[in-house]
Order: sequence, then structure tokens, then C-alpha cells
Amino acid sequence: MDKILRTITSDGSLMASAVDSTQLVYTAQRLHGLSKTACAALGRLLTGASLMGAMLKIDGATLTLKVNGGGPLGTLVALADCHGNVRGYVDHPQVELPLKPNGKLDVGGAVGRDGRLAVIRDMGSGDPYIGQVELVSGEIAEDLTSYYAASEQTPTVCALGVLVDKGTGEALLSGGLLIQALPGADDAALARLEENVGKLESVTTMLAKGMTVEEICRKALDGFEVEVLDQFPVNYVCNCSKERFANAMLTLGAEEIRSLPLNEEGKAEAVCHYCSRKYTFTPAELEQLARRAEASKKSEK
Repeated sequence: MDKILRTITSDGSLMASAVDSTQLVYTAQRLHGLSKTACAALGRLLTGASLMGAMLKIDGATLTLKVNGGGPLGTLVALADCHGNVRGYVDHPQVELPLKPNGKLDVGGAVGRDGRLAVIRDMGSGDPYIGQVELVSGEIAEDLTSYYAASEQTPTVCALGVLVDKGTGEALLSGGLLIQALPGADDAALARLEENVGKLESVTTMLAKGMTVEEICRKALDGFEVEVLDQFPVNYVCNCSKERFANAMLTLGAEEIRSLPLNEEGKAEAVCHYCSRKYTFTPAELEQLARRAEASKKSEK
């Protein structure tokens, strides 16, 4: 079972969170038919969103990460709730690129580097907060680190990894680590953290060795007294429903609802971006929605 664990140093200088996102990334790959490179890219974004969403602390709050770097994958989107549950999609899930000279997947090339990372926090009250930064590498982790430095002036270490079988293309291991300096951090604490980070293996390597998310946090914070704040399961979760699609269709207006194309079975079809679930509407249901749209428009006058 995938899990997030959050820790803090006893002196209040550093906070570290780690997540094993293996199952949720595998679920995303299966739902979207992701290629190896698309899986690595979207998997990293989902993992980062899960870590960041779990920091929101307000029930009902959501966080959205949106990346468009001009690469062949197109736009990537990940949406997380305050419990670290996520869902997401990529425009072109089957794009594949040759491996880089070092044998690694070319995530940066597939995402692109000519674009922006947008971070949208919706706390459920008032307008959402939107922060944007230019992409640094398209490798996701570096771009999230850049976002925190530029938009929130918070020293941050972000490591994200997705291990994909080069032969079968199947996602094998996924995880992430997010460390932030708190206002109480002094130069000595930051220097010790920098030394620790320089010695860390990749997140997927640590997971492959059987390390737990708690052991990963403690290794990153070696030399500090560490307290566990909380831990909880995370999943790939989509809250779509036929009712939600119907309500969205009302915004099209009566005329456009009546002109929606029908499939071979004589029904209109809607597909969820996040989970690929299909919903169908009969002509009678479409007519009912069209009449609701007309009634809503009249009530506004």
C-alpha cells in the first residue's frame, strides 16, 4: 500500500516528507496506457503533487500542478487533495523518445523546457492561489524546487523517481522526498542537510533496497533528532461521475447539447481525462439536459 510519512527535526529547523507512490503510478499507467517516458514524467508529477497536497492541512483543499514545456507530451496535469490522493493526465500518453546517452529516460526532452510550471492551491474559500515559474529542466523535481525558491522563498530539496522496466515498459517503483527548511533553520542545519543530500541515493534505489519511507526521511535528516508527525495511505483517486459530467454539459447551452455527436449505439459519450471512465447519455437524457439549460438561462434574465 502506498504511504506518505511526514517528519520534523526536534529543533524545528527542517521538515521532511517521503512517499512510496508505486501503486498509484502503476494505476495511472494502466488507466492511461502510458509509454515508458510518459509514465516517468506523469508519475513524477503525480508523486510531487501527492507530497505537496498532503501539506495543505485544510480538509477539502486541493492542489493542482500543470506543466507545459512545449515538448511532445503536451500538457501534464496532476491534482491532489489534502490527504495526498492524486489523479492526473498527459495530453499524449503514448509518446516515446530514445534513451539518453546515459541510458536514462529522456523525461526533460519529452516534457520540454520552453514553458511554465503552474501551482494552483484552492483552499475552498475565495479565489485560489496561482503561482507560476519558468521551467528549469522539464525533469519535474528540479522545476518544483525552483518553484519553491522563486515563489515562496523556501529552501527546498525535492527528489522524485519512477523506475520503469526498459523491456516491458511497466512501472516498477515510484517515490518522492520533499525536504524544507523552516524559519528556525540556521546555517549549520542547512550545511548538514546539504551534506546529507549529497550522499543520498535516488529514491527508487532506496525503495528497491527495501527502505521504508520513514527510513528514507531519517537518512535524509541524519545527524538530527527526528520526530514523526503523521503517516497515511495515498491512492490514485478520481471523483468523476455521470452527474458531474451532466452538470458540466449544462454550461454548453441547450443548442450545443442537442447537437452533440452520437456513437454507434445512438448515445453521446463523455470520457474522463483523469481515469478514462466513459459515460453515455441517451437522446432523451440530452433533451432533458437541454431543457434544464434553457430553464437556467431564463431564470438569469
